[in-house]
Amino acid sequence: MGFGRKHLMVCALAVLLAWPAKSTYAQKVFPFIFPEERSMKIRDPSELRRVPIPNTPPPPTVSHRLEDLPFRHLSLDETIRTALANSEVVRVLSGVSASSSGRTIYDAAIQNSAIDEAHAAFDPTLTVNNSFNRNDRPSNSDGVAIIGRGGDNHSLDLDLSKRTVTGGTFNFGVNASAFRQAQDPFILQNPTFLNPRTASSADMSYTQPLLKGRGRSVNVAPIVLARIESERSYFQLKSSVQNLVRGVIEGYWGIVFARTDVWARRQQEKQSKEALDLAEARLRAGLVDVGDVAQARLAYHNFRGSLITAESSLLQREAALRNVLGFPPYDPEQIVPVTPPALERIAPDWHELLNLAQERRPDLIELKLILEADEQRLLQAHNQALPQVDAIALYRWNGLEGTLPSGVQLSSRPGQFNEWTLAVNFSVPLGLRQSRANLRRQELVISRDLANLDQGVHAAAHTLAGNLRNLAQYYEQYQAFHEARAAADVNLRRQYAEYRNGRTILLNLLQAITDWGNAVTAEAQALLQYNTELANLEQQTGTILETHGVRFYEERFGAISPLGRLFPDHSYPGSTTPDLNSARYPSGDHPSESVFELETPEFPRRRHPQTQLEPLPSPEGD
Repeated sequence: MGFGRKHLMVCALAVLLAWPAKSTYAQKVFPFIFPEERSMKIRDPSELRRVPIPNTPPPPTVSHRLEDLPFRHLSLDETIRTALANSEVVRVLSGVSASSSGRTIYDAAIQNSAIDEAHAAFDPTLTVNNSFNRNDRPSNSDGVAIIGRGGDNHSLDLDLSKRTVTGGTFNFGVNASAFRQAQDPFILQNPTFLNPRTASSADMSYTQPLLKGRGRSVNVAPIVLARIESERSYFQLKSSVQNLVRGVIEGYWGIVFARTDVWARRQQEKQSKEALDLAEARLRAGLVDVGDVAQARLAYHNFRGSLITAESSLLQREAALRNVLGFPPYDPEQIVPVTPPALERIAPDWHELLNLAQERRPDLIELKLILEADEQRLLQAHNQALPQVDAIALYRWNGLEGTLPSGVQLSSRPGQFNEWTLAVNFSVPLGLRQSRANLRRQELVISRDLANLDQGVHAAAHTLAGNLRNLAQYYEQYQAFHEARAAADVNLRRQYAEYRNGRTILLNLLQAITDWGNAVTAEAQALLQYNTELANLEQQTGTILETHGVRFYEERFGAISPLGRLFPDHSYPGSTTPDLNSARYPSGDHPSESVFELETPEFPRRRHPQTQLEPLPSPEGD
């Protein structure tokens, strides 16, 4: 009966353990049995982490213009400084939009922790196994009754190992085992049996690879690789910050151009409205037909459409710059650039540009670091293609002590029982197929990355050549468009006077208005493209941060120390933050576009006839 009840309890327990009850799933803290995932459980987005959003009004549009906003005069140096201060996540400008580069100021510090992970392979390892056991096993040795011979056992295993940079492993171990067996008064005890007894030993050993795994350079290669990866992460961050600074400069000059374009299109709208009013007045006077009025009205509405396009472009460029600077989409201040663009011509030295590029460009530096990493992996591959030959040396001290049944204490003398071992172990995969294939692949990888480095230098040279051509083109265009603008201004005034006096057709006046506005924007665009290309040239040589006085500094933070959480934290690299730039560009009190002398052209007005005639002089003699 007893056996039946026990058997029933075991079966019931097994059923309970296997029962996939729904209540088991509800045990989220300490589940007894995890059920199968038979359905997908997706949380509602409202349950996820909430992220604060800026509390700003709707951004302005061409349909909802916000007039009379206060101006915020912003110099180019201040703009770059603001972008660097808000570069926790590095943003880049792409045309009239901005996006994240995927790089943060924490990347280099995160990668730097891999160096300590590689160092950990050489840290000492301590292992301690300490156990206390109670044994009491039944037996029927006398064939009459079931008796037990209980015993107590204590075992201590201590092992301290340390890997060396030469590839060897030093090991120190201590072992102690104490045993006490209960004495049965009905069983005759062995007079030579120690009870209790303690056996102990201490050993030292050293294992040194002679071929595979031997050598300092091979064993520290993972540390070197980790340092190279940390450097790569730093230069990748530097490349992103270079793109940030170049994008800020491009966006800044883009706003200056957009403001100039809006001014020119607004003047065209006013001029075309005057032409329309003049055509309607001439129609009422019977000097022209309705065709001139229709043509003037068409031109007026086309110029209005161009003005709307220019205003939209200004809003888009300003929004992109706000994005790069880390500003919200809208704030109650209108950005007004006050740094004038450079007007002087710069002629860089070609050979100096090439030398700077091959030394300073982050992408070429990264290719060089990749080659250094390849060389370390080739060193490892060469070593892995060798047979495994290990020399082993071991020395052990053994000891024993205990008590005889007679009560006599026995113990061995220190150093009485010693052991030593000298050995050489050899193993090799016949043919070394895998290691040879790895070595062959690594040799080809180096050839590939050398070709990539040569291609990188080749591409950089062509990019710099294109920059120099662009600089020459934009500056020559600026000079040509500057003269064209002066001619367009004279032509516009002349055509207006001619049409007012009826000596030319309306089409000539409308064409003059178009040419004048295009000349203004073309002059501004050429000069601002020239200034943007100067920043592009500095980026392509890898010196844009140095020329703007931008340096990186290491911020640190406290983390758990080798002594544990109960002791003060140690200081470790936390982030690599770009410092604020130094002053480089001039600043002023007037908008940047004032350098183009944006003056509204004044047209001569028709003289109004005098309503009263001057009296004639009286005849002589009266």
